[in-house]
Amino acid sequence: MDRNVTIFPNDTTGDTLWQMQQAGDDLDKTREIEFSVLFPSHALALQFGQLLLENSQKISCTAFYENEELPWEITAYPEMSLNYDNISAYQELLETSCAALQGKFDGFYCL
Repeated sequence: MDRNVTIFPNDTTGDTLWQMQQAGDDLDKTREIEFSVLFPSHALALQFGQLLLENSQKISCTAFYENEELPWEITAYPEMSLNYDNISAYQELLETSCAALQGKFDGFYCL
């Protein structure tokens, strides 16, 4: 099957979704997706977490030992179908919202 770059653009998100679709994953299925944002301090991570909680988002806050400069991780767990527009829009929302708190988007994950 040829890759439709309109549905699966040539970037990290498009590559991930293409690989999942090729492996037989039903991308239209609504599921919980993990979006991670890293922070330089626990206080900044908690401020971002509060912002997400005020917007009814399910989150977790944990230490992130793999990055000495950004050792705190906030993970948001929205439910959505896996398509490029959904993933990109939520990522952009997180990136815009975390910038003032020195946060850095670290990716999305799903089972």
